Amino acid sequence: MCHGGFRAQGQPPGEKAVGWMRSRTPVMNLPNVLSLARILMVPVLVVVLMTKVTNHEVIGVLVFWAASITDALDGYFARRWKQVTTLGKLLDPLADKLLVSGALISLVELNLAPAWMTFIILAREFAVTGLRGIASEEGLTIPAGTIGKWKMGFQVAAISCLILGPRLDYWLYDWTHKDIFHQFIQLNRPYSFFWGMGVLLLWGAVILAIWSAISYFHGFWKVVGPSILAEDGRLTGNKDSEGH
Repeated sequence: MCHGGFRAQGQPPGEKAVGWMRSRTPVMNLPNVLSLARILMVPVLVVVLMTKVTNHEVIGVLVFWAASITDALDGYFARRWKQVTTLGKLLDPLADKLLVSGALISLVELNLAPAWMTFIILAREFAVTGLRGIASEEGLTIPAGTIGKWKMGFQVAAISCLILGPRLDYWLYDWTHKDIFHQFIQLNRPYSFFWGMGVLLLWGAVILAIWSAISYFHGFWKVVGPSILAEDGRLTGNKDSEGH
């Protein structure tokens, strides 16, 4: 989800900590605990959706929203309290990918999300993760870009509508007895206003995923490509390095 400004790795300048939570940066600080909690919510979400427990749509979307909120909070606290750690840099993107993957794959199984859209989104995530690893080997870190943040926002909105949409559509149809969304677009459901909105939002997420992947690769190759082609980067193994 990151592209654009590549920068060399380095430790940010320290500043005097305020309060007991900012006095030092332990490995399991609050941001990392939130990221770990998000990871643990993924199997709960999948089980709720796939077993179709009573009110599984409502329970599922609440679990998904809770997990999404931790995504915003862990980054906020890490930056505000200067608690960015190596573990956090691993857990945060891993938690995001597991949450989105678990939700979308469950929705595909429930025939609520198109499989090809899910494939494109997940393929983009794997590709960017690979490029991120290469950039790390070259001594570069890649901050989150605006397009990636918009993509995540569209994914959260789309998944929310796709999970809760069928229940809301039933209530809406029971109340109005009209196929409201079919006035705009034909879908494979008899009444599908909210589910249809989820599909449209997922289209937006797919477009942003492709756009951000192209932008990310362009920025990556512009910075790292020359050293790879010249075989003088860390990945080529042609330069002697310490410990080898």
